[in-house]
Amino acid sequence: MARIAGVNVPDKKRVPIALTYIHGIGRTTAFKLCEKLGIDVQTRMGDLPEDTLNRIRTEIETDAYLIEGDLRREVAMNIKRLMDMACYRGLRHRKGLPVRGQNTRCNARTRKGPARPIAGKKKA
Repeated sequence: MARIAGVNVPDKKRVPIALTYIHGIGRTTAFKLCEKLGIDVQTRMGDLPEDTLNRIRTEIETDAYLIEGDLRREVAMNIKRLMDMACYRGLRHRKGLPVRGQNTRCNARTRKGPARPIAGKKKA
């Protein structure tokens, strides 16, 4: 397995798809990277020579991509800033409710967690 930016990327997948295993690199960025470095998109990650892997590593490091730990830290700091400001979005984050205006009456189980029974409420 090749190791890029501290992440083990799978050898059996095509290069642009394997690059998406790095947090902060999506499909569009991965395809642009391949085009910029002149890598065939049909090539498997395991078939790449070591010098090409080094070119990918240096390109990701030098081209100011926010990836992995730095990106996670920035997102966490943005959420923390909203919570400290006590704006509407920050309050929604603090309460663990959907932030982007979704309905919560019968949905939002992913954000709210499993349903909890209400004491004293009887089914009609």
